[in-house]
Amino acid sequence: MENHAKNSNWGTVSEIQLHYKSRVKAAERPLITSSKSAYQIALQIWNPNTIEFFEEFKILLLNNSNKVLGAYEISSGGITGTVVDIRLIFAAALKANATGIIMIHNHPSGKLITSEADKQITAKVKAASKILDIQLLDHLIITTENYYSFTDEGAL
Repeated sequence: MENHAKNSNWGTVSEIQLHYKSRVKAAERPLITSSKSAYQIALQIWNPNTIEFFEEFKILLLNNSNKVLGAYEISSGGITGTVVDIRLIFAAALKANATGIIMIHNHPSGKLITSEADKQITAKVKAASKILDIQLLDHLIITTENYYSFTDEGAL
């Protein structure tokens, strides 16, 4: 009880401020028109020296016009996987005021086969996106040469 008496602010909730500051003019933001255009943007944000070395998971944050507000790295891991916390996905989406997201991760093996973990994270994010009214537009698995789109393949 002595500690609580000394620090009377322990029960005060800190103020949280939200703001969005863009460094790119709206007219200059890339437009996503297909899975191919999302793949091309993904290759631009990926480090070509690590795409075949270890797995990374990133998201593209989109506005209502499917223009890219930004990209955010959720996690990077090992050769065969990375841990994805969906709370971080939606923290970034909410902070950017995004209305849509595209999930992207690479397969260092070069294989474009979906794993059970890939399917599970897609289903979890899709369910959460409905609650938050932030549309999950696609989940891409990428390599240096090609990509797999959950949307194009009817898996979303």
